[in-house]
Amino acid sequence: MAEVGSGSLAEQLKSCIVWSWTYLWTLWFFLMLFLVYILRVPLKINDNMSTVSMFLNTLTPKFYVALTGTSSLISGLILIFEWWYFRKYGTSFIEQVSVSHLRPLLGGVDNTTPSNSTSNNGDTDSNRQSVSECKVWRNPLNLFRGAEYNRYTWVTGREPLTYYDMNLSAQDHQTFFTCETDHLRPADASKKDLMQKAWRERNPQARISAAHEALELNECATAYILLAEEEATTIVEAERLFKQALKAGEVCYRRSQQLQHHGAQYEAQHRRDTNVLVYIKRRLAMCSRKLGRTREAVKMMRDLMKEFPLLSMFNIHENLLEALLELQAYADVQAVLAKYDDISLPKSATICYTAALLKARAVSDKFSPEAASRRGLSTAEMNAVEAIHRAVEFNPHVPKYLLEMKSLILPPEHILKRGDSEAIAYAFFHLQHWKRVEGALNLLHCTWEGTFRMIPYPLEKGHLFYPYPICTETADRELLPSFHEVSVYPKKELPFFILFTAGLCSFTAMLALLTHQFPELMGVFAKAFLSTLFAPLNFVMEKVESILPSSLWHQLTRI
Repeated sequence: MAEVGSGSLAEQLKSCIVWSWTYLWTLWFFLMLFLVYILRVPLKINDNMSTVSMFLNTLTPKFYVALTGTSSLISGLILIFEWWYFRKYGTSFIEQVSVSHLRPLLGGVDNTTPSNSTSNNGDTDSNRQSVSECKVWRNPLNLFRGAEYNRYTWVTGREPLTYYDMNLSAQDHQTFFTCETDHLRPADASKKDLMQKAWRERNPQARISAAHEALELNECATAYILLAEEEATTIVEAERLFKQALKAGEVCYRRSQQLQHHGAQYEAQHRRDTNVLVYIKRRLAMCSRKLGRTREAVKMMRDLMKEFPLLSMFNIHENLLEALLELQAYADVQAVLAKYDDISLPKSATICYTAALLKARAVSDKFSPEAASRRGLSTAEMNAVEAIHRAVEFNPHVPKYLLEMKSLILPPEHILKRGDSEAIAYAFFHLQHWKRVEGALNLLHCTWEGTFRMIPYPLEKGHLFYPYPICTETADRELLPSFHEVSVYPKKELPFFILFTAGLCSFTAMLALLTHQFPELMGVFAKAFLSTLFAPLNFVMEKVESILPSSLWHQLTRI
């Protein structure tokens, strides 16, 4: 009990000290001013002020021009650095330094103290929701590295994929195409070791060499996959390699299917072989789609979804939607949407914007904003506008790419739902489908900005979906190449210090110019300004001198 009492007394004493420094700093400030006033005679403050005023009176206008010009130059350099830092990192450098380093020194609140444990626990759910919404997904329509991404690099000299994106792909390949029990197959152990090394390798040529070494030992489906993805320079060559991978993958799949019930290790091998087979068939369907055999691609995708209905992680239905739109089979598209555009299933830009396209198709050819403003919107037009608003709320970055207000780049291998990366991936493949529907882009152009009037600001809550996550900008900057200007929503307001430095730079530059052109007039103005500025202080000092006796200093020295 004594220890508890002493601890509480120490805490109370500490809180009193903190309170005194927090709220009584003005008292200390006035006490210091009073002390300086009392000691003005021995410190010769009046004489020093007279000397300073004489020195300032002897300065020429050239000095003031140089002073204001230098101030304008320094503030301009600070403005340029602040603007660059804000464009690159999305925050103010001065503000970040103030919050990170100066705030703790000035007695800022420590979020790790037990007193804030309740609020921290209260924010756990929102933080967890933010993390889940910023999950990075595999792009279901990702391009081929050798046949498409590398060709872009050869032509432009730019790298379309970031290291972060390729590293995520390497992790996906290790997850889908490797198994912890591969060493239990003596015949396959050596080639599986080579492929595990290949998927972890950073150098593309080293990966390709490891795949060739695995094929020299025996037929290996994952080795063919790697060569089709990275070594093949055309889609035709990639399709040929995927067909060879399909033969090897089906053999492994049938063998593991017979043994899957013999234990957990065989079940894990069968799961891996299933992932390999689904991946190969999906990429073969994409090859058929790229080579113009769209009906064949649709059949392969439908068969794949029927054979493996539980493997939703590949999002094959998005590949099917794009192929059906190419065939203009809008009834089949509506049937797929009816199955996957469900409130219990995760949404995507493909689902939301395809639903909007189908509803816009019914009214876009006859839609006129002038006529709609006179007579009002019909029921079908209202449904189309609501579908567009729903799609824009889910991903507000897409319309600028569909309306060609921003230039497109090659889509990354991974996307962030509701982010700029997903918008690029959607618009890259679906822009042609919007152009094919007469008046659809005109309807989108007339109505998409109205979405933002329906969403509360600031975005504490959404209208039809969860509030827009705040982490998309950071993740998109990691996924998208540096030469692309990342789309940011909501638009960030300029930090205070950028506005302050811009105003300071402009004001000092104006003073420098006026002082150079009108030195005498600016001198008179400066003296009048200083005299007006110090007039209240002089008035207070005169009042204090009249109240206090003139012999106060002598009485204090005697004491």
